[in-house]
Amino acid sequence: MDLQPSAQSEADNGNTASPRVGVFICHCGGNISDVVDVGQVSQESSRLPGVVCSMTHMFFCSDPGQNLIEQKIREEKLTRVIVAACSPSLHEMTFRRCVARAGLNQYLFEHCNIREQVSWVISDKKQATRKAGRLIRAAASRAVHLKPLQRRRIPIHPSALIIGGGVAGLTTARDLAQSGIQVTLIESSPFLGGRLASLHRIYPTGMKARDVLGPLIEEVAGNPNVTIYTNAQLENASGFIGDFRTTIRVTPRGVTSECLNPQEVIDACPEESLDPFNLGLSKRKAIYKPYDGCYPPVPAIDWRTCTKCGVCFEVAGGKGIDLEEQPKLVEVRSGVIVLAVGLNTYPVRHAEYGFGEFPEVVTLHQMNRLLDPQGPTGGLLMVNGRQVRSVGFMHCVGSLQRKGIHKPMRDGKINEYCSRVCCTTTVHTAAELKERFPEMQIYDFHEDIRTYGRKHEDYYDAVSQKGVVFIRFDPLRPPRVQRDPKGKAPLVVTTFDRLTFGEELEVPLDLLVLAQGFVARDMSKLVDLYRCSVGSDRFLMEVHPKLRPVEMAASGLFLSGSVQGPMDISESTAAAAAAAAKAASMIRTGVIDLDPFVARVEENLCSGCKVCLTVCPFQAISRDEARGIAVVNEALCMGCGTCAASCPSNAIFQDGFEDAQVKAEVLALLEEPSLVAAAD
Repeated sequence: MDLQPSAQSEADNGNTASPRVGVFICHCGGNISDVVDVGQVSQESSRLPGVVCSMTHMFFCSDPGQNLIEQKIREEKLTRVIVAACSPSLHEMTFRRCVARAGLNQYLFEHCNIREQVSWVISDKKQATRKAGRLIRAAASRAVHLKPLQRRRIPIHPSALIIGGGVAGLTTARDLAQSGIQVTLIESSPFLGGRLASLHRIYPTGMKARDVLGPLIEEVAGNPNVTIYTNAQLENASGFIGDFRTTIRVTPRGVTSECLNPQEVIDACPEESLDPFNLGLSKRKAIYKPYDGCYPPVPAIDWRTCTKCGVCFEVAGGKGIDLEEQPKLVEVRSGVIVLAVGLNTYPVRHAEYGFGEFPEVVTLHQMNRLLDPQGPTGGLLMVNGRQVRSVGFMHCVGSLQRKGIHKPMRDGKINEYCSRVCCTTTVHTAAELKERFPEMQIYDFHEDIRTYGRKHEDYYDAVSQKGVVFIRFDPLRPPRVQRDPKGKAPLVVTTFDRLTFGEELEVPLDLLVLAQGFVARDMSKLVDLYRCSVGSDRFLMEVHPKLRPVEMAASGLFLSGSVQGPMDISESTAAAAAAAAKAASMIRTGVIDLDPFVARVEENLCSGCKVCLTVCPFQAISRDEARGIAVVNEALCMGCGTCAASCPSNAIFQDGFEDAQVKAEVLALLEEPSLVAAAD
C-alpha cells in the first residue's frame, strides 16, 4: 500500500504559507490524564500560533481515535498534525499512516511524548500539566517548519543469507526457499542441526528430537533454491540493505562422497579426543560422524586432532580423503541477512555445586545424552559403575544470579535474567525418569518454578503426583554439595527449605543434575560486521518487542530464534517463521522503502575536509575526488546526524532535522509561557 499522497497534494499541504496545525492530546486510558490536566493543556494549545484545532480523546491510537484525526484533517484542512501521547517508538508509525490516509504527507506529523516523559515520571499534577504544555508548544513550533519528504526506494537483490544451521536457521531457510527465494545457508560446524541434534526427547510432544530435525533437514537440503555451506566462518562483510556482500571462509571437510567405506575409515583412525556432541562423556575419532543420519552424511575431519598420519587415506584406497585441501573464500550476495546463530549453555564453573569435582554431578544437557539410547552409555543410567537410584535437579545454575552471591562472567556482568526454558525442561526430564524408572527417588531443588508455556504446568502437576519432591531453597543461601559423610550415597545436598519454614535438610543423592541457564554466544564478529544492537543480557536486540519483534535497527537484518534470548523449540521456530515472512515480504517488493531522514551535502559549501568521513559510524560518506566534495550513500545512511553536527563548514544538513526545525523547538522550550501568551 502506497501511503504517500500525490505530488500535487504534497505541494499543497507541505508548502502552505500559513500552516494549519492540529493538536490531538491522548488520555491514554488514564495513563496520561490521571496526572496531566489534558483539558487545560488542550485549551492552552489552541492559542498557540498556527494551531486551528486542539482536542482530546481517550485513545487516539484506537480506530475511532484515528478516524477522528482523519476527519479533522479533512474538515479543518490541516497541513500539520501533532499527537501528544505515548512514546513514538510505540505509535509514531500508527499516526503517520493515519495522516497519510487523510491525504497529508506522513512526515508533516510530529509526535510528542507526554506519557514516558511526563505522566510516568512526574507525580505533581501542576508540574506535569505545565511540562506537557511546554512540550506541545515546542512541537508546534517545530511543526511549522516541517517539510514534505519522500521515502527512499532502494532496489533489493532477490536472495537471502541465513547465518546458522540450527532448527531456527533451517526453518527460515525452508520457508524462504518454498516461496521461491534463493537462499544461502551457512553453518560454522561440519553438520547441520545445531543444539537440537544432540537432544533425546523434546517437550511438549515427547517426540525424539532427531525425528523432528531429520525431515526438516531433508526439506532444506532437497530444495534447489538452497545453497548450503558447512564448516563456514564469517570473514568480511560490506554493502547495505538490498545488496549485502558477505565473504565466508569454508574449511574443507577432508572427506568427500567418493569415500566408499567411511565407517572403516573412522574405525581405523588412531587419534581420539573428547566428543563435544556427547559433551565430553565419551571420545570420538579425529575423523567422525556425530550420529547416524546426520547431514551432510559424509564424515568430517577434526583438524585440531588430526595429525595427518595418512591411515585414513590408506584404508580408503586413496579415494575420498584429501588431507591437503586448503580453505577457500566465497562471496555471497544477498538482499537480506537472517541471523540464527542460537545460544550457548551457561559454562558451569569448576566446583560450582560440585561440578568437575564430583563425577556424580552432571549438567542437564549431559543427562539428556545419558538418556539417549544412541548416547554414550546406550541409555543406561550408570555413574561410576553404580546404578542410579536417587537423582536431584538443581535449578537456575547460571540464571537469576545475584550480586555478592554469584561470581560475574568474563565481561564483569552476572546473569540476572531468567533463562525461561530450564524449568520445563527439568520437570520434563523428571517425568521421563519416572516413566522409565518408577522406583527412582527424585528431588527438585529450586528457588522458583516457571513452567510458563501452554500446558507446561501439566508436567509439574504430573511429576508431583508421581512422587517427585520439590524443595524450595533460599537464593541468598544456596544449597551446598559435598560427599556424604555417612556413606549412604555418593553425594549429599544441604539446604534450607522455604516450603517447610526454613528447615535445614540433608538429601543424599546418587546423581545431581544441574539445570544450566543459557547465555549468548560470542557474537563480536557479527556485531562488528553488521552493526548489531546488543542488549544488557548480551543477546541481540530487536527494534520493538511487539511491533517489530524480528527486525534489527540496521535495515535488512532479521533475527531468527534464540539469538534474541532463551526460547524453546516451538518459540524458536515461530520466530524463525516470522523472520522468513518479513524477509520474503521485503524481497518480493523488489524495492525497499526507508525513512527519508538522510544527510545531504550542500556542494557549494563543502570544502572536502573529510571530517564527516571520520565520524560517520555507518561508513555512509565517501569523497568524490574529482569534485573534492563529500557524497552520502543514502542506502547506508541511518540518519544519526553525527556528520551534520561535525561539519565545520555547515555544509551538511539532515532531512527532518534541519537547523530551523531544531532551533524553533529548542527556543520554544526555553521561552516562558507569559512571553508566548503575549506574542499570541
